[in-house]
Amino acid sequence: MKPKIVILTGPTGVGKTALSLYLAKRFDAEIINADSMQIYRYMDIGTAKPSLEERKTVPHHLIDIKNPDEDYDAAQYRRDADLAIKDILSRGKHTLIVGGTMLYLKVLTKGLFPAPPPNKDLRQNLFKIAEEKGRQWLYEKLKGIDPETARRIKPNDIIRIIRAIEIYELTGRPISWHQKQHNFSERPYDYLKICLFRPREELYQRIEKRVEKMFTQGIIEEVKNLLRMGYTPQLKSMQSIGYRHVIAYLQGKQDLGETKRVFKRDTRRYAKRQLSWFRQEREIKWLLADEKEKIEDELARFWEV
Repeated sequence: MKPKIVILTGPTGVGKTALSLYLAKRFDAEIINADSMQIYRYMDIGTAKPSLEERKTVPHHLIDIKNPDEDYDAAQYRRDADLAIKDILSRGKHTLIVGGTMLYLKVLTKGLFPAPPPNKDLRQNLFKIAEEKGRQWLYEKLKGIDPETARRIKPNDIIRIIRAIEIYELTGRPISWHQKQHNFSERPYDYLKICLFRPREELYQRIEKRVEKMFTQGIIEEVKNLLRMGYTPQLKSMQSIGYRHVIAYLQGKQDLGETKRVFKRDTRRYAKRQLSWFRQEREIKWLLADEKEKIEDELARFWEV
């Protein structure tokens, strides 16, 4: 018998947090975060992280586990999530995975190919090349090595570009070859995956309201504090949606109105990309975010309670 877990996912702003708290209380479950930004300390408002009060009512795992300048990848997430699931189940609780980071959910449910560990010297050399010749030069190198992977990576995503080149240098095979060999064929858990959705206009209105609320809550001061603590604008965490927009505002590159407009636009685009990803999933149940009773029934049947 494989361990049973429930995954509650969906696009940003759809209402995962509020529903997950209700379901966790209803079914005596604990929540494991599957949002790649909520792992970072000090980044609360811009990541729409559950509040401390909410986390007191339901135990949460894999939130605030890294500083904004620390590396964290899907392989680490898989290891940490596996340990958290084992811990939760050992105490007779149900496990509820909540978040919209698609890669985290994929490696948790379908595994990850056994990649070589990072090579410090090789990475430092590649970062040095990026500084001297530019990110585009490294991206072109990746296109020559592994055009399939290059098509899936943005030219400015230096972390993923370097990792893909690193794997090729260490194994002699492109990362796309390794992925095809593995084919994400592991099935360590018996899982129910629910994707929440709303009509597009309703979702976009919620996103716009949430962005406005972030400014009311103090996202500008949050970013100022991060910069005062020494976390530079170039960090991957600081280049995420919301944080990079506020940094541009603080640097005088755009006014507040333009900052909010671009922040909202990019969040809508991200939600659209998430939905496109979810539509490729076969093992997924689509339910309106407001269909609380239907969602409860699905969990009750799956957990047999």
